[in-house]
Amino acid sequence: MAISQEQFDRIVRDMPGFGRDPASVRKRIEAMEALLEGLFVIPGTNRRVGLDSLVGLIPVVGDFATAAMGAWIVWEARNLGMSKWQLTRMAANVGFDTLVGAIPFAGDIFDFLFKSNTKNLQIIRRHLDRHHPSTVIVEG
Repeated sequence: MAISQEQFDRIVRDMPGFGRDPASVRKRIEAMEALLEGLFVIPGTNRRVGLDSLVGLIPVVGDFATAAMGAWIVWEARNLGMSKWQLTRMAANVGFDTLVGAIPFAGDIFDFLFKSNTKNLQIIRRHLDRHHPSTVIVEG
């Protein structure tokens, strides 16, 4: 039984986190950042590690896979109407992380220390807090 595009759009709109509104976009970006940068904490170090560091251990392919996921965050930010300057900074963060992360051994250490997706999330949060204050999440 096939559903129409209109029915599909209504279902997606009603599901939390799947809409095109700024609050849904914020939830998706925060979830992707948590996956890439903070999947778990290394015991005794209090350092968060995610897929960016783990998949980055696979030479070349891993770095480009995580770069694609980081680029998705930039694409979502573009859909929020962020400025070209902000998007350029975010793309530079992802590009720098990818280029340096592709260097064997030293790049793996760099991936552990430089959190480009966390930096990009901070840029997006500042934009959303300023232009879409209803999306602010109070953490306590």
